[in-house]
Amino acid sequence: ARNRILNAVSLTSLKLTDFRNYQQLALELDGRHVVLTGENGAGKTNLMEAVSLLSPGRGLRRAAYGDIPRKGTVRGFAVFAALNGMQGSVEIGTSAGGEAENGGRRLKINGTPARANDELLDHLRIVWLTPAMDGLFSGSASDRRRFLDRQVLSIDPGHGRRVVDYEKAMRGRNRLLSEGRMDPAWLGGIETQMAELGIAIALARQELVALMGRLIDQGQGHSPFPRADLALEDFLADMAGETAGEKEEAFADGLAQMRGRDAAAGRTLSGPHRSDLLVRHREKDMEAARCSTGEQKALLVGLVLAHARLTGDICGKAPIMLLDEIAAHLDAGRRAALFDLVDELGGQAFMTGTDAEMFAALGDRAQFFQVDAGTVTAQKDG
Repeated sequence: ARNRILNAVSLTSLKLTDFRNYQQLALELDGRHVVLTGENGAGKTNLMEAVSLLSPGRGLRRAAYGDIPRKGTVRGFAVFAALNGMQGSVEIGTSAGGEAENGGRRLKINGTPARANDELLDHLRIVWLTPAMDGLFSGSASDRRRFLDRQVLSIDPGHGRRVVDYEKAMRGRNRLLSEGRMDPAWLGGIETQMAELGIAIALARQELVALMGRLIDQGQGHSPFPRADLALEDFLADMAGETAGEKEEAFADGLAQMRGRDAAAGRTLSGPHRSDLLVRHREKDMEAARCSTGEQKALLVGLVLAHARLTGDICGKAPIMLLDEIAAHLDAGRRAALFDLVDELGGQAFMTGTDAEMFAALGDRAQFFQVDAGTVTAQKDG
């Protein structure tokens, strides 16, 4: 087991400066799982958020960078991590939020400025599960698309850039339509770009759903978490053509034909920005949205674990998992089974809770820390 841990992607050091309620923090880690316990509001989730910023995007809270720095500071926040990554030892530093900032964030890998945040995916993948995601199945389609796109990003690093570029092109088209500027050459160029990006986005989502479906089908029957059936509700089924190129052409033609309709609506009415992830509880043959709160949570845990396994299978290294308040709504048996499943994945997991006793089944597989108002104290191993 120890060799498995040493070969895993894992943080060995985490340092924060003016991050949320932390003025300064330095944590030394040994590659095992990390359990953070303390009262609500102590700063456990803030620590998880800092780790989540070692991936592209705005982290598990999706916060504006200007909202993250500790109150009273004018220099912004900084996160530094040393880790055993997918390509070996690496040091990553990211910062943002100072008075002179333009809203973006700076990123350095081994002391060298990175050209794009996507470079983080060369070194680690991070998946997370937070209480804010508990309403995923009964919430908006946009929340499920965001969840799905983060899952795709773990196995297809170019996906995030395609989504951003598609939305930028779509906003440009919407603006032209709203202003009545029906220049066919200009609109045609934008629609061709939207078609190329949109079909690539849709196909990547389809592939992820298919891969997840196969992995879930192979899942062991004794898992304490119910299996989900996944499907995509999207525009791709309506696109003529067999190849991606033929579908791009059909989508571009459709956008051209719908300019008047979209102009009247004030938005683009067809495309990957309207897709939805459909989830069913397999054993009950019931839409996830109609399941009980507890069943929805169990389904979500099972989905996140399956995705973490898929990510590890494809990347060759398991992702780092951030499981916020993971134990709060599980009974002791399910908690112990969850810890075993997380451990079997082979990566490092960060877990939070109010009571260290809830994590007793982890034993010496984890380092335990007590979090209290911006200070973190190492505890005796479980």
